[in-house]
Amino acid sequence: MTESTPSPEAEPVAEDADFPRRRTRALVWILVIAVVVVLADQLTKLWATSSLREGDYHSLIGNLLGIQLIYNSGAAFSFLVDQTWVFTIIAALAVVALLYFSRRVGARSWAVAFGLLLGGAVTHLGDRLFRAPSLGQGHVVDFIAYANWFIGNVADIAIFCGAVLALVLAVVGVPMRGGARHGQVEAADEPADD
Repeated sequence: MTESTPSPEAEPVAEDADFPRRRTRALVWILVIAVVVVLADQLTKLWATSSLREGDYHSLIGNLLGIQLIYNSGAAFSFLVDQTWVFTIIAALAVVALLYFSRRVGARSWAVAFGLLLGGAVTHLGDRLFRAPSLGQGHVVDFIAYANWFIGNVADIAIFCGAVLALVLAVVGVPMRGGARHGQVEAADEPADD
């Protein structure tokens, strides 16, 4: 009687006993980074609204970078102006999705990306909900002018950096759960040659 080799599909997947601990640390990183982004964004907006006059341009680096206060009812490049409720819904969905998928993060690098994205989404949602002119129709405070191209804020920088980092991590193949990659686990399980 010969023994049959079990198919790879039939083999049980090894439990990652360390994941709950990594996930807890990653969630702390995500929340701390998100809080820092929200505070930095809201404090700089408070400075901008109390120190700048709407529409006045102040050059920092020639025409490449400046400070100019505007109240944005749309998205970047004045897209969908006066459709603020659309962005309120998008920001709310982004926050919910980021919180949901944060439970799967165990790698610190992914936690940084999620923290940046979550902080930016939360602060934009707060602007849309609570700023003038009305609940859910709030205009985002923008004040960082980029070469007459568009005007943004700290949350926009955080969202951009978080998205780029997530893209790089995905392309490089860094596992969201953290720990060793599948090939590294197999190599580590093999006995060393004497």
